[in-house]
Formats: sequence, C-alpha cells, structure tokens
Amino acid sequence: MKMERKPPTGPLKGVRILDLTRLYPGPLGTMILADMGAEVIKIEDINAPDYMRIYPPYIESESAGFLAVNRSKRSLALNLKVKKGVDIFFSLLKTADIVVEQFRPGVLDKLGIGYDATRKIKADIIYVSITGYGQNGPYAQDAGHDINYIGYAGILSATGSSKTGPILPGPQLADVAGGAYMAIIACLSALWSREKTGQGQRVDVSMLDAVLPLMTLQMAHYQATKTTFAPGEPPLSGGLACYGAYLCADGKYVALGILEAKFWKTFCNMVGHPEWIESQLVMGEEAEKLRAEIAALFRTKTRDEWIEAAAGHDVCLTPVLDIAEIETDPQIQARQMVYEQAHPVCGKVKGIGVPLKFSETTAQPAWPPPALGEDTQSILKEIGYKPKEIETLRKEGVILVAE
Repeated sequence: MKMERKPPTGPLKGVRILDLTRLYPGPLGTMILADMGAEVIKIEDINAPDYMRIYPPYIESESAGFLAVNRSKRSLALNLKVKKGVDIFFSLLKTADIVVEQFRPGVLDKLGIGYDATRKIKADIIYVSITGYGQNGPYAQDAGHDINYIGYAGILSATGSSKTGPILPGPQLADVAGGAYMAIIACLSALWSREKTGQGQRVDVSMLDAVLPLMTLQMAHYQATKTTFAPGEPPLSGGLACYGAYLCADGKYVALGILEAKFWKTFCNMVGHPEWIESQLVMGEEAEKLRAEIAALFRTKTRDEWIEAAAGHDVCLTPVLDIAEIETDPQIQARQMVYEQAHPVCGKVKGIGVPLKFSETTAQPAWPPPALGEDTQSILKEIGYKPKEIETLRKEGVILVAE
C-alpha cells in the first residue's frame, strides 16, 4: 500500500483542491499551489487521462512535460461518466475548498459536476473555470490555443519586426500568464473573500481576458495618440537602440536594457563612445544608425567578454542565456529556481523551482508527479470507503488503482 502523502509545509497547508485540469495552463497553476502547501488531488478519467502523460519527449518512460507540471500532487483515477464515479467526486467535494477545471463551457454540466451541481453539495465551494475565451461571449465555445489568444490580444501584432512580421514568443504567454498565474490569483482571491464572507463562488478565468493586461502600456499609447506601431517600432520592442539584443563575436547575444540617462552615460564612456550620449532616446532613422554602430561594436568581442567588461559598471548589460545555461547561472542557483527531485522511474529530474519565497512558511516541491491512480486507495479511505468497496469499484471500472 502506498504511503499517505500530505504537503509538509507552505502557506496554503490545509487547503484541499480538486484538480480537473489537463495539459499545461491548469496543471502548472495547481502545481504551484501544491508547492505552496495546498493538497492538490489530480482527478483523471481512467479511460482518457491527462493527454500530457503521453506527449513526447520522454525521460525513460515518462513524459517530460507531465513531470514538469504535476509534482506535489496526489492522483485519483475516476470514471466520471458513471453515477458511482460522480458519487465519489461529490463525497470528496464535501472535504474540498476549491475545484479547478479547464473544459469548454457546459462540458462538466453535462457530466453533472458543473458549478451549479457542486454548490448544492457544498455551498461554499470555490469553482475556478479556465477557458480560452470565458463562459460567455461569441467565442465562448470556440477551440483555441495560446497563439489564438495572443493574436486576439494584439500581442502577436506587436512582436517581431517590419521585416519578419509577427513572431511567436518563446514561452506560451497565454497558457502561463493568462491561465496558470491567473488561476492562482483566482484561487487565492476567492479564498480570501470566503474567509471574510463565508461565501464560495465561481471564478471565470478567460485566457484572452487575462493576457490583455500584458498590453496595458500599448493600449494607453494608442488611446493617447490613436496611432499604432508596426512590429519592431515600439520603444521597448525594437524602436530604441539602447534597449535590445545584440549579436556578439561568438554567435551569442547580450541584452542591453538602458533607459536611465546615468546608466547610458556610463555605458557610452565604458565602450569609448561618448559621442553616443546625447542620442540615447532617438527613434526612427537616427535609432537605426545608432543601432548599427552599437551592433558593430558588440561583434568585436564574445558575449562573456562583454559581460566581464561590464562587471561593476552598473550598465544593465546581461547575457542572453540559452535553456542549457539556465541551471548553471549563479543567481538562479542562489534562488533555488532549478529544482532537482528523485523520481522512482526517471531517477533525478530537474525542473523549475518555486518562484515565491516565504520567510515563515517554506514553499517547496513535496514529491514527484504521481502515477495514474497512485493515491486512489488512500483518498477513498479518507472519505470513508472500505477496502471491499474499493475493490468492487475497481472491478466495476469506476476507479483505477495503480499497482
């Protein structure tokens, strides 16, 4: 029998979350909540578990993507398409604080476990629904992915250059900033509201809505001027020569991010070009000329030579790291932002650490991602099911119990 697993520490210890999400946005959000001490029970269909479990690439036999966003959780494998499965869900619901789901509007209503049904069982339940476009509006039932949401939000039209047109950002902005992070905010805000009022509620998280704040300054500029920039023209997206990525002699890049006059003056003097000092904030053709001169300068040394030259000068010049370099960066190491964890199948697995540091309630990964149904028995025992009942449910195909 598997050992009982409960979060040892964290500011959310004592909060129980039923996690019905799959793939990336919801699972990342609930993993961070689990790292912060919440007891997250990942509920998966026994016949169609989280698709991320089968997505390549793999570490041994396990999906690297699944490992990345499901640590610190418990696993309950359940058939929610039969009444006994729904009964188990409702029994567990009575012990829970939050439900997080990521289906299109109406899908869980058809299964009988939508918000209206759950609040009849537990009036103060917090029910967080993550969708692409929200619970209402003309796009509510439309399928979509990250690219679609950032396209609607104007992010794609602002990313790239006049030569390339829109360029896809490296990370999935809508999935992470719009889905995972906003789901965390939704859970914590609703918990605080319930603490004050005693009332649960549904929180409607639209990934399109949630990425629009990323365009706050761009929207403000448009409202003030009624003009739009082409990709690569905004000051902080290619328009300013003092703010950009530059190629070095070894094919690597540096990030020059100087907006303050004092830093710019120091930089110009450091590189022996005091004549650039008065041109810091030029735009258009003047910026193109200055950018070409700065680019030629950076091509004279390797990336690391430039970083060494800038050390101690306080000039906002940093390396552009590739993914293989992140874990060896001393700042990232000092902040424990690459975390290594032992996995029973994969050995030692590295992932992104916990981004929030609490002085009194340490938040940290508790255990590796669970096998499908790994905690089914222990969870059912906790809510009153007897061993014989559990075995019957297993034989009937209502639950799956990991071997």
